[in-house]
Amino acid sequence: MKPIITASECASESAGPRPPVLLDVRWQLGGPHGRPDYDAGHLPGAVFVDLDAELAGPAGKGGRHPLPDPEEFGAVMRRAGVSRGAPVVVYDGGLGWAAARAWWLLRWTGHPDVRVLDGGLAAWTGELSTVTPTPAEGDFRPEPGALALLDADEAAALARSGLLLDARAAERYRGDVEPIDRVGGHIPGAVSAPTTENVGKDGRFLPAGQLASRFGGLGAGADAGEVGVYCGSGVSGAHEVLALELAGYRAALYAGSWSEWSSDASRPVATGPDPQ
Repeated sequence: MKPIITASECASESAGPRPPVLLDVRWQLGGPHGRPDYDAGHLPGAVFVDLDAELAGPAGKGGRHPLPDPEEFGAVMRRAGVSRGAPVVVYDGGLGWAAARAWWLLRWTGHPDVRVLDGGLAAWTGELSTVTPTPAEGDFRPEPGALALLDADEAAALARSGLLLDARAAERYRGDVEPIDRVGGHIPGAVSAPTTENVGKDGRFLPAGQLASRFGGLGAGADAGEVGVYCGSGVSGAHEVLALELAGYRAALYAGSWSEWSSDASRPVATGPDPQ
């Protein structure tokens, strides 16, 4: 199943006999909380999900956005009305990172039918609602492991044996600036692949062929072996995993990402331009 859905397709399915559960995951790194924007207007029937509190565990050694406890995540999804046998559509304000994080978590924990609204709320042309829904309890029970996950040691090994993509901005990869984490730079051997280059000016994903060409040029392909992705804290990296899936590649996510890697002073740090 294609991991994205257009606004017109979403509107059509929402009015049909098998409407998707809608999750609003508006979030900005270091920005204001997304709940006020949700309250001001959201897709009719959508339930707000808090990325920091519900799509991540407490910040610490595992990074700024470590994976949530699967059982706690499952409880959040059930309260939002998510059931294993019903489709789910997730969206955010348009950047796509937060929606992709929710998509990845649901897919990783075994939900078979999850899609991201391409272009997010900005692509929606229908009416918005200010009504907070109270959906019936869902039956979704997480079964982690459906998508590939890397820890720090596995990410380091993959950078040597396969292809490890760094989804952050190029200046953070090079170590020119580091506005958030302890130190700038990248995992030795990783290749710079900014998430922002997965989409067009409208925030929608590039066509699959263009994405395939992009990732092929970065080294993905039959001869590359396994592909992995990391970012700052496992949010924009999920967006890259989704883009890779659109392009025809299955990629593993290093969820702890740079926030976990750089917190340990014993781990090596590379700086400077892409080794390619």
